[in-house]
Amino acid sequence: MLGGCRCSSISHHSSFHQFSSIFFTVSSPTSNSSFNNFKIKLRKKNSSSDTSSYLSNKVSNFGANCVRPKSSDSQSSLLSETLSQSGTDEEPPSERLPILAGGIVALGKFDALHIGHRELAIQAAKRGIPFLLSFVGMAEVLGWEPRVPIVAACDRKRILSSWAPYCGNVIPRELQIDFSKVRNLTPRQFVEKLSKELGVRGVVAGENYRFGYRAAGDVSDLVKLCDEYGLEAYIINSVMDTNQISGALNSRNGKERGQVSSTRVRYALDKGDMKYVSELLGRSHRLVLIMEDQERFSSERNRLSAPKSCLLNLAPKEGVYENCSASIDKNVIPCRVIIDTTDIHFECYEVANFSCITSRDLKILGIDFGSPELDGVQIL
Repeated sequence: MLGGCRCSSISHHSSFHQFSSIFFTVSSPTSNSSFNNFKIKLRKKNSSSDTSSYLSNKVSNFGANCVRPKSSDSQSSLLSETLSQSGTDEEPPSERLPILAGGIVALGKFDALHIGHRELAIQAAKRGIPFLLSFVGMAEVLGWEPRVPIVAACDRKRILSSWAPYCGNVIPRELQIDFSKVRNLTPRQFVEKLSKELGVRGVVAGENYRFGYRAAGDVSDLVKLCDEYGLEAYIINSVMDTNQISGALNSRNGKERGQVSSTRVRYALDKGDMKYVSELLGRSHRLVLIMEDQERFSSERNRLSAPKSCLLNLAPKEGVYENCSASIDKNVIPCRVIIDTTDIHFECYEVANFSCITSRDLKILGIDFGSPELDGVQIL
């Protein structure tokens, strides 16, 4: 028991419908075939246009959706459903606010959607309708250096859908609070909003969760305040990293205590250790590229190349990754991915399987990285 709260032990469990797209999933390469017949309607060389300005027009910031959302009055609301749930901004604010009523809210940042975040959703689902509630716009308000997200915004719905088997076959819904509108709230005022304005029935948080202005409240405060406002509070133990890395990461980050974290995911991606990344995420890492301007892509024999400025989320370190594959509809196509200082390259082993790319109007392209076993990754 923690401050009178209900604690639960951790158990390790392990559709992109809006776009015409191709995704890459884990698979082992089979054989290298001739690519002499490889053709695609792309330029042979990369465009010299300003790639950074192009991407800024397509994606307003690192937390944006894959396409620019339509403007609406939802910016004035305290709570807005993340665009990754629907792909569009269809529901008026007056219809959004009650959707939390009676739900169990998991509290956190949820940037990587790793197995620790999944456990929060699992525990919320055991007690009611699960929601993930997080803040957006923290970096801008607090003046932090913007960082490329680990998960592309438009890929979040797919990941949450994959959590359904662990959550009683219910897909957790993700909602966001504009940080600028709540940053000055005391811990009491925050819990009061959850209770009176959003109508939640209970909250789930990790043992290290802090909230309120300048993170003044801890989980004992959360439990006490929830009790005062008639909310259920569940505090759960951190999901620990079973593949403990060296103490170097802990020494750089005072919040690191060996738990699974987004910091560790970034660390593993920076090392190019995709097996470790998969263990932390509970899935293969998916890299998403925007493909609306094909002039920015190039093809040569067996290779399709794109500048890194097309990426919507964080790539692994430079290297050659063998254990990747393309999933097109129900077909799995093994592939190799090469990342260098400026570009990302995709090489297909079977040209016949790759020909379907030319017949589709692709808007996005996803790459899943499998575990680098044997010679799976060669660091450049």
